[in-house]
Amino acid sequence: MFTPLEYLLIALSAVAAGLINALAGGGTLITFPMLTFVGIPGVAASITNTVALSPGYLGATFAQLKDLRGQERRMWVLAPISALGGIIGGVLLLRTGEKLFSDLVPYLILLAALLLAVQDPIRAWVGKRAGANASATRLENLAVLPVGFAAIYGGYFGAGLSV
Repeated sequence: MFTPLEYLLIALSAVAAGLINALAGGGTLITFPMLTFVGIPGVAASITNTVALSPGYLGATFAQLKDLRGQERRMWVLAPISALGGIIGGVLLLRTGEKLFSDLVPYLILLAALLLAVQDPIRAWVGKRAGANASATRLENLAVLPVGFAAIYGGYFGAGLSV
């Protein structure tokens, strides 16, 4: 069982993660280390973290519904890849084992930091290419592979992915 101080630390990290996710994403980089700090094993901490932050992602989706209008084709292309990748990542997490997962965590956190650092330049580059290129379908088709990999990563660890 947790001490009152540990509950307080977990609650504060959850609030901080929510604020960070609302601004830029990456709140998992706060909550995951806190969960492991209080003694939750890495795999359980990753699962707990993902489930705990999921309502925020759903809320962000509803908040951005007007921005999603007209994106139906893209959704039908990318949503199944995202769901499949998330499932694959989750299955990999459950099959990896605690030791290997713990060994991978520093690299996963480094990858999360890298994803956060490059998200704006990549978004700007893709937006510029989409404006210059008449074939949006081609860009959507090219997005399948990185979206699939990001979904596998998200299903496995989740840190660094933002809405």
